[in-house]
Amino acid sequence: MRIERFGVLILVLVCSLAPVGEGFGHPQESHNMTLVGFHDLQGRPAYQPTIHSQGGRWIAYVGLHSGAEVNSLAERLEGNGTLIIDVTDAADPRTLAHIPGDRLDPGEESEAQMVRVCDVSGRTYLVRDAASRTRYEVWDVTAPEDPRYVTVIVDGLRSTHKLYWSCDDHVVYLPSLDSEWRARNTKIFDLSDPARPRFIRDFGLVGQEPGSQLEHVPAPIHGPIAHGDKVFFAYGSSNHGTVQIVDRAKLLNGDPEPTPENLLEPQIGRIDMPIIWGGHSTYPLLGVPIKEFEKATVGNVKAILVVASEVVRNECEGPRHPLFFFDISEPQHPFPVSNFLVPEKSGNFCERGGRFGPHSVQESFAPVFYKKIIFVAYFNAGVRAVDVRDPFAPREVGYFIPATTDKTKPVCVERDDGQRCNEAIQTNNVEVDERGLIYIVDRAGTGLHILKLAGEARQIVSPGS
Repeated sequence: MRIERFGVLILVLVCSLAPVGEGFGHPQESHNMTLVGFHDLQGRPAYQPTIHSQGGRWIAYVGLHSGAEVNSLAERLEGNGTLIIDVTDAADPRTLAHIPGDRLDPGEESEAQMVRVCDVSGRTYLVRDAASRTRYEVWDVTAPEDPRYVTVIVDGLRSTHKLYWSCDDHVVYLPSLDSEWRARNTKIFDLSDPARPRFIRDFGLVGQEPGSQLEHVPAPIHGPIAHGDKVFFAYGSSNHGTVQIVDRAKLLNGDPEPTPENLLEPQIGRIDMPIIWGGHSTYPLLGVPIKEFEKATVGNVKAILVVASEVVRNECEGPRHPLFFFDISEPQHPFPVSNFLVPEKSGNFCERGGRFGPHSVQESFAPVFYKKIIFVAYFNAGVRAVDVRDPFAPREVGYFIPATTDKTKPVCVERDDGQRCNEAIQTNNVEVDERGLIYIVDRAGTGLHILKLAGEARQIVSPGS
C-alpha cells in the first residue's frame, strides 16, 4: 500500500502543475514541515479532525461537509458524515468506517461537520451533529470499525455548529438555534452517562435569550472551549465578534433560568471586537513564561487567549483577518498584545482562488506543543506553525500547503465578466496528537494530510533531536 500511495502522491504533484478548469493547480509547498501520510477521505470535503488514543491505537475521527460519495468499504453511495481512520501507522492510514450524516437516508447528500470523542467508564464515545445540522447524536466507538448508535442528545434544532466535549468532566457544549432563542446559543449537557444525557442549561449573551426586548441581537455563538476553571465562548465567526471568559463552576452550577442576571453571573471578562472581525474560536495558553520578562518581579508569566477571526469571502474580497493574541492574566480586563498575519505577497494568495486567511487553531492541549507552537488553518495558505513562546511577538516557523489533486473541488466567484473558478487548497481545520503529529483537512475535498515538524520548528518542541 505504501508504494501505491506514494505513487499517487507523485502523480498528484505532476498533475498539479497543469491547467485545472479555469485556474491552475499548485504543487506542494513547505518549510520546516514534512508530509508523513495522506488519506483522500474518499473525496469528501472535511471540516474537523479529532485524534483519539484508544486500545493501543490512534484513531482519527473526521467530520465532513455536505455531499455524497461512494464508501469504498461498503461499495455504495453514502451521504457525508463521519469518517473513522486508523492513523496508528501515520504513513499508512486505513479507513475503518464511515457513518453517514443521516442514518435514515444514508444515500442522500448529508453532513456531520463536528465531532468530539471521549472515554467514559471504560468505553469510547463520539458526539457529532447530524441530520442537516438539526440534532446531536452519541455513538459508541469503542470498536471503531463497528460504530454503534447510542442516542440523540437533542433534536429539532437549526444551525448546529462547533461543539466541544470536555473529557475531564464529560460536559458537552452544543451550539445550536432552537425556536425560543433569538440567536444561536449553547446548550449544555452532562454526558457522564452517554446513554442518558442530562440537560444542564442554555447559555448565551444578554439579548439572545427568549423574550428579550433589546433592539440589537448579539452575534450567534460559533464555538466554546473549556480549559482549567474557565470556559471561553466565541461569537460572530467573521464579524461583530465577542468573546466571553466564563467561570466554569458558576456556569455549570448556577441558576439555569435564562434571565439577563443569570447569564451575566458566570461571566468574568468580555472582549468586544471591531465589527469587521469575528470570534470564530479561541485557544487558551495559560501559564506562559515570558523570557523577555524573566527579570521582572511582576508579570513574567502570562495567560494568553488566541482568537481566530474567520475569513469567509473568496479571493481577498472583504477585510483581512489576523489571528489575535489577548493578555487575560487579569481576565476581568483582557487586553490585545499582538497578532499574526501571513503576508499575502509571500505566495500571491489572493490570486490562487478560494479563501485566504485564518479559520482556526488546534484544540488539543498536547504537552509536546502546548505553549510552544500553535498551528493555524489558513485556507489556501495551508497550515502555519507559529512560535508562541513569546506571545507578544508570535512568529512563523513553518508551513505546509498541500498539492491540489484531481479531487480538489473548484471554488467560484462571480465577477462582472462572469464566473471565475479556481481549484485551490482550502485547509479548514488542524489538530495534533501527543506523538507530535499534525493533521490537516481540506474543505475542498483534497483529503487528510499528516505532518511532522522539521528543522528549527522541530528544535522548539524537541531540543537536541
